[in-house]
Amino acid sequence: MEGGHFAIRDWSEDDKPREKLMLKGKEALSDAELMAILIGSGSRNESAVALSQRILASAKNLNSLWKMSVSQLMKFKGIGEAKAVSIVAALELGRRQRAEDILKLKKITSSKDAFTIMQPIIGELPHEEFWVLFLNNSNKVISKAQLSKGGIAGTIVDVRLVFKLGLENGATGLILCHNHPSGELNPSQADKQITKKIKTAGEILDVKILDHLIITETKYYSFVDEGIF
Repeated sequence: MEGGHFAIRDWSEDDKPREKLMLKGKEALSDAELMAILIGSGSRNESAVALSQRILASAKNLNSLWKMSVSQLMKFKGIGEAKAVSIVAALELGRRQRAEDILKLKKITSSKDAFTIMQPIIGELPHEEFWVLFLNNSNKVISKAQLSKGGIAGTIVDVRLVFKLGLENGATGLILCHNHPSGELNPSQADKQITKKIKTAGEILDVKILDHLIITETKYYSFVDEGIF
C-alpha cells in the first residue's frame, strides 16, 4: 500500500496494464489502462491508471483529449512535460492512422465522401487550414495537400501553388476543403471569392474544380450541394 492505494507493481499480473496487453492483447485494455502504459507511472498517492482515469473523466472523451495541448495536460498533478508530450504524440499518431485508412478507400462519388476523408484531418482543429484533394479521371484521390494554415478567423491561399501541385500530381480534378473552427458552416465572402478565382484558373488549365467543402467537427457545407457552383 502507498498513501491509501495499491501501486501498479503490487497488482496481480493479469491486472497490470503492460502485462495485460501482452497476455490478452491491446483490445482487452481500457482507455485508462492504455494511457497508463504511455505515462508509465503515477504519483505517490495515485497509480498511473487512476491518474489516467482522472484525466479522461475531465476530458469526457478521446476527441476532447486529443485537443488538449501539452501545457493543458501538465495542469494535472502527476503529469510532467515528458508524460504530456507522450500523450499528445500518441493521440496524433492515432489521428494520422485514421486519416490514412480513410484515404485508402476512396473514389469520390459525393460531397460526403470528401468530408469523410477530410474531417479527421481538419474538422477538429482550433485554427483554419486549407487543403486540396487531387483526383484523377476516375475521381479517385491521387493525393492530398495542405495549402495554407492560418488563425482562428481565416487563411490565405496561393492559387498558383494549387495548380502547381495539381499539375505535378497529374490531377484532372480538385476538391477544395477548409475548416471553420468557429463551427459556422456558411461561407464568407472571402471563401466565395477564392473559390471563384481558383475555378476560373482551373478552366484555363483544363483542371476541374469539383467542389469546395467547409468542414466543422460534425458537419460540412458543400458549394456544389448548395448550388454555388
